[in-house]
Amino acid sequence: MANKNDPTEEMIRQLQETRRNLTSSLYQDFFQGPVAAPAGKQSGEQSASSAQAATQAPKAPVQKATGPDPKKPEDPPARQEPEEDPMETLNNLIGLDKIKHDVKELTDFARIQKARQKAGLRSVPVSLHLVFTGNPGTGKTTVARILAKLYKEIGVLSQGQLIEVDRSGLVAGYVGQTALKTQEQIQKAIGGVLFIDEAYTLASKNDDFGQEAIDTILKAMEDHRDNLIVIVAGYTEPMERFINSNPGLKSRFNKYIEFPDYTIDELMQIFDLNCKKYDYTVEASARTHVREMLSLKKLSSPENFANARAVRNLFEEIITNQAGRIAAMENPSCEDLKMITSEDLTDSADEELSARELAGMLGAEKASGETAKGSETERAPETGGTKENPETGGTKENPETGEMKKNPETKESARAGKDSVKGKGRDGKETTYGVPQDVSKSGICSKSGCREEADG
Repeated sequence: MANKNDPTEEMIRQLQETRRNLTSSLYQDFFQGPVAAPAGKQSGEQSASSAQAATQAPKAPVQKATGPDPKKPEDPPARQEPEEDPMETLNNLIGLDKIKHDVKELTDFARIQKARQKAGLRSVPVSLHLVFTGNPGTGKTTVARILAKLYKEIGVLSQGQLIEVDRSGLVAGYVGQTALKTQEQIQKAIGGVLFIDEAYTLASKNDDFGQEAIDTILKAMEDHRDNLIVIVAGYTEPMERFINSNPGLKSRFNKYIEFPDYTIDELMQIFDLNCKKYDYTVEASARTHVREMLSLKKLSSPENFANARAVRNLFEEIITNQAGRIAAMENPSCEDLKMITSEDLTDSADEELSARELAGMLGAEKASGETAKGSETERAPETGGTKENPETGGTKENPETGEMKKNPETKESARAGKDSVKGKGRDGKETTYGVPQDVSKSGICSKSGCREEADG
């Protein structure tokens, strides 16, 4: 056992105590802050020990700045138009009075049936699927979109979206894929309206792909009858054949809504509405010409007239021509930018092309007439001489004198056409005379504008 009074051991104990105190002081300085360094040799040893301790000590966690984070400039919020009442939207449409009445009847019936269900009463199971018939551009898609919103508003549909498809959106190119492709569109439409444009194209003869799409749609109409409405649309007669071609279609689509063509006054209202919407004004004379152009378009294709779509296309053509005219100005005013004149109704390049085509046609007609004058001649059986074919030539040989005599009627026939009649000439023999083709059955000459009755 060591002697406590031994001076050597006492010195060792003091040194150890000093060492412990020094180490403790170094750690306190590192974590709590700097203290005054001791002078002399002790200060040097303490500094060395402090550096060694600093390399071995764990690093303190770095604290993030507590100030506000710099924010990126936010884009201004997109301007949202206030949602208009769907019935008000319907009433603001131009024309379509009968359609507005039919849609109101449908929504009133659906609303009352929904109220009866809430009251615990039995409701009549009536199909809400529809057939829209009529020419393009008569508002079928627009009314279908409004109807979807109305049905959502009264609780018939859960979402009220409109999914618009045609044959290409339903039919695939390989067996077995059509059902999957059709089912994909149906899933998008659940809770709203599936609008199938030109649906009659699905029922072509020997078309297994189209029939597969029809079968898939019919099944979905049954499985989701409380939350899916299907509207098929197209031309009147093809749509009637399409519905009658399948008993399943006929039993589910029993309500037809016919969309009539717009009148000329209604078409002009649509044109004026486009001008107002995009800040254009139309000169009075130009507006009169626009009305004439729309009348001509409607008369030229009454069976498939594009209605509002034709007005839209005409409007876009006019403002394109107007932009070309304004671009040639140095400093156009605001009024110039807005004004549509008669000059904007036709494209100058198209007019030049039409003039060239017309000149080419006239030149070809003239060349054809000159060729007709030099056509082949045939032998006269009586004299052995020659006479010109009465269908193409203007002269013939007199069988008695041998003179070549011009026949004004056959000359006219060469210019006008190949129709002819037979009669007796001055010599008493049968002769063929040409009759101009531009004399119609009623005797009206289409080229010269004459209205005299033709002889015989």
